[in-house]
This record gives sequence, structure tokens and C-alpha cells, in this order.
Amino acid sequence: MSLVGKNFPNIAVDAMNEMGDTFKLNVLEEAKKNNKKVLLFWYPKDFTFVCPTEIHSFQEALKQFEDKNTMVIGASCDTPEVHFAWLNTPKDEGGIEGVTYPLLADTNRNLSNALGILDIKNEKFDEETGLYTVEGDNVTYRATYLIDEEGKVFHESVNDMPLGRNVNEYLRLVDAYTHVQKNGEVCPANWEEGKEAMVANREGVATYLRN
Repeated sequence: MSLVGKNFPNIAVDAMNEMGDTFKLNVLEEAKKNNKKVLLFWYPKDFTFVCPTEIHSFQEALKQFEDKNTMVIGASCDTPEVHFAWLNTPKDEGGIEGVTYPLLADTNRNLSNALGILDIKNEKFDEETGLYTVEGDNVTYRATYLIDEEGKVFHESVNDMPLGRNVNEYLRLVDAYTHVQKNGEVCPANWEEGKEAMVANREGVATYLRN
């Protein structure tokens, strides 16, 4: 079920920062108490191949997101300790040293399960043992959520594990949503900041307006 137009789940999750501090982080509360948008991106596993390319790309764009009043938060189902080990591994050795935004450690999978983004292909019940077994890695797909200052989701997307994301598209979406918030206009296909937006007149015909 899509979360777009709804509040993000009110669930606190363990998190780790680059200093080695472990703390509880509630994405919904972070957006509301800081009056900021939040970009939350999920990746499958620490110490893998595609994941660090995305994590470094979000770090490289962090200042741009911050200038747009947007917090960046990464997330996976790894433990805080594994996050910290990866944060202390140099980039040229496959690590993510230098990343400064927090990483959620959803080890109990409470949040990822609520979001429905876990790789669980089949769940079977063994009547003889009384146990459930699952197929799949039980880790998350590459899911991304953009959340506004009130905690409402205005974008969500989920990529299969081999498919890395385009960070610039999320910058564009933040710009577009901010433009809608400020001006009440709508943004057509391929809209970028500085381009013309659109407004519907009383007859329901969309016309372009200069930004």
C-alpha cells in the first residue's frame, strides 16, 4: 500500500552516526520537530558493492539537500556495530568513511516490515515443527521516501537490488514539491528549478506560468 499523501510510520529505530553514537531516531518526529523535509533511503546490506556508491553519492549531495531544508538518513537492517565498522572503513577499501548523516539500524525489522519493503518471497508454515520459514534474504530493497515538514510522504519509490538510484532526481523532486508548497502551482514533466510551472484555470485548462 502506498504511503504517498499519508504520514510516515511513527516508529523509533536504533541509529548510528559517524562518531559511534547509538541513539533512537524517529523519522516522523525528526521531520516535524526540525521543520525539515527528510530523504530516507534504504539499501540492502553493509559491505556490499552498489550500496556504497549510493551512500557516497548522497554524501556528496548532502550540502545541496541541506540548502533545500532537507535531512538525509540512510537505513538498512544491519546492526549499529556493523554500521560503525563500515563507517570506519576507507572508501578505497569498499567502506563509507566520511559519511556524516545517520544510518538507521532496523535489526528487528519493525519499520521495514511496516513499510513492506523486505525481500521475503515466500513464507511457509511447517506443521510438523510449528515454525515459519521464508525465502529471500529478508533485507530491504532500495526504497526511498521523501517526507515533508509535517511528516507526510510526498514521494516513494522502490528499486530492485541491482538498480542504483539517481540522486539528482531526488534533488529535483524536493525542488518541485517546495515550489508547489510556495506557489500552489503544479510542475510538468522534466520540470527543474527556474523553469515554467503550470496552473489550472477555472475551465480546467492548464496554462504555463513563469516561475
